[in-house]
Amino acid sequence: MTELEPIDVEAMPDLVVVTGMSGAGRTEAMHVFEDLGFFCVDNLPADLIGDLVKMNGGLRSDGPHRRLAVVCDARNGDYFGSLTDQLAKLRAQGIGFQVIFLDADDEKLVARYKSSRRRHPLCTDGTTIVQGIQRERTMLMGLRDVAEHVIDTTDMLPSRLRDTIRQLFATGDERRGLAVTVYSFGFKHGAPLDADVVMDVRFLPNPYYDPELRELTGLDAPVRDYVMLRDETIEFKKRWHSLLDVLMPGYVAEGKQQLAIGVGCTGGQHRSVALAESTGDYLKSKGYRVSVAHRDLALAERGKPVDYSTETPDVHASGDGLA
Repeated sequence: MTELEPIDVEAMPDLVVVTGMSGAGRTEAMHVFEDLGFFCVDNLPADLIGDLVKMNGGLRSDGPHRRLAVVCDARNGDYFGSLTDQLAKLRAQGIGFQVIFLDADDEKLVARYKSSRRRHPLCTDGTTIVQGIQRERTMLMGLRDVAEHVIDTTDMLPSRLRDTIRQLFATGDERRGLAVTVYSFGFKHGAPLDADVVMDVRFLPNPYYDPELRELTGLDAPVRDYVMLRDETIEFKKRWHSLLDVLMPGYVAEGKQQLAIGVGCTGGQHRSVALAESTGDYLKSKGYRVSVAHRDLALAERGKPVDYSTETPDVHASGDGLA
């Protein structure tokens, strides 16, 4: 595959038409466009593209609209033949669009269909997969010639295809891909259900036992200093950052779009709050889009006796795998 030039942000198309060979990665491509905020329609008859554009405000800058991504391919059967004409009409109306053509060599397409056990859309009359592929190539020949981007996925892993499309069509902060939420929580209020990574910081000394700090939170400087300036925390941060330096690029490479990191202490008031803020700052310094939240801070029992019998000296990091 030849290297593709990213599109200038100002020239980003409002409409992307995805077409190409069955089995070349159209479904994977649409998942990326969904993650980028496009309104996506799969297997859309070509004659309906114009109607979809009108429903979306005409894709004009003076009206509300979303960027659109549609798949038009051989599954449309008789409706597919009008795609070239419909694109010409859009161009005459001044609608900005670009066409992505996904391709792969015949041997790879045959192998993919055999492994998926799905029927090729042009093999409905008992023809072989190879014959169906040849029919499809004939149907698509003109579109391949006019497509702005031809992507050969023969030797591509899905992650490479996702990266290629993001490089072409992501704008602004979307180019950084992964959106990270770091939040503090208290184990006494329940373990998190939605965290991809959980870090237990109950092994650190607890500011709660200092009467001057008990009613403060990890957002207050005295508590933050108490937690962050200790030798135990300084050593922990080195190891924690090293772990994040391994985890984060892996999540990005696998195309994960959202990541939740939970940092927990007993009550969710002191240690976890300070460490969540510190973790967020570190990830921001690495260029990630990060938001920081404190799940249980409003539940802090300031000035009231708190049952800290759940204190535990262990620490762990866990993940639920890649989405």
